[in-house]
Amino acid sequence: MQNTRPRDLIRTLNTETQPRNSAQRLDTMEQTLTRPAQSTRRINWLVGAIAVAVVVILLAPAIQRMSFNVWLGALATGLGFGFVALGVYLTFRILDFPDLTIDGSLPLGAALTATLITAGMSPYLTLPIAFAGGAAAGTITALIATRLRIHSLLASILVTTGLLSINLRIMGRSNIPLLNTESIFTPFAASFRALLERLGGETLARMSNNMLAILLFALLILATKLALDWFMRTEIGLALRATGDNPQMMRALGTNTDGMVILGLAISNGLVGISGALIAQYQGFADVNMGIGLIIAGLAAVILGETLLRPNHFAIASTAAIVGMVTYRIAIAAALTISIPLPNAQNFTIDAQDVKLATAILVFVALWLSRVRQNS
Repeated sequence: MQNTRPRDLIRTLNTETQPRNSAQRLDTMEQTLTRPAQSTRRINWLVGAIAVAVVVILLAPAIQRMSFNVWLGALATGLGFGFVALGVYLTFRILDFPDLTIDGSLPLGAALTATLITAGMSPYLTLPIAFAGGAAAGTITALIATRLRIHSLLASILVTTGLLSINLRIMGRSNIPLLNTESIFTPFAASFRALLERLGGETLARMSNNMLAILLFALLILATKLALDWFMRTEIGLALRATGDNPQMMRALGTNTDGMVILGLAISNGLVGISGALIAQYQGFADVNMGIGLIIAGLAAVILGETLLRPNHFAIASTAAIVGMVTYRIAIAAALTISIPLPNAQNFTIDAQDVKLATAILVFVALWLSRVRQNS
């Protein structure tokens, strides 16, 4: 018996330590598996921080060279294009519908506005007409995609191609100047400039056009955002959002998902049409090619806004889209003033023809940062 007691004791100790050893092995295995993921996340964030630092270093001299009026112009343009960001968010994030129709809807809204203003119509009345024109374009795209079962991307390309000729028909030529015509700014321009001149002299008065545009655009985009936030909380708005999330379930519940897609694209392109009307009046002209590459700018705005604000519901998401568009326009304005010394005594600068390339790079960086954030 005395010889067997040590053996029994050893067996008892072994059975008691086995669960602990198993738990330790599991912890060790988990740590081993998570270390590569953690190190990968650290490397991604480190590379991201380095990329942001490089961008800041490159843009810092350019930002210092930018005049305050240029900042105001970029802010006004960003607010004017904020309607585009809201429209892109509706199609790409809510409906999951890749829609390129906005490349034709924006010049359509501008063409309608310029033609009607030169014909003597009130500039304010052209805004709902521009919305209706953009909504009609979006409806046609949705009908082609839902009724004829043509791929959404191809349907939007077909409509955008047709809008090139339609816009030329509406305008009669490729460009309509609006320099000596009435605009939504005309009723307030003189009094607002006089107010700024009394407050800050001639220096501040020279910025009156951009400041007035910022005020009016901010009021319009805020009213539109609040109305859109309210609509998305209604029964139809919730059905629209659910259609993008799970169309099969909505069809099983008896919802007309094709009708929801048509409604969503009509609202989206209607907002883009309003943006075209506002930008045409702000810039003083309407051009048939002013919508080329707009989808990239819209995507950049949505992605930048989501990266900056990380929205968790629609109200914040709509704000993020607008903030992203303003950030995008300011970044493009700053990039145009970059001047990097080269060894051959010349400077590298970004010209107007490089804006599309800069936009593509900006979207790529924003997508990459968004992916890093999701993996972290």
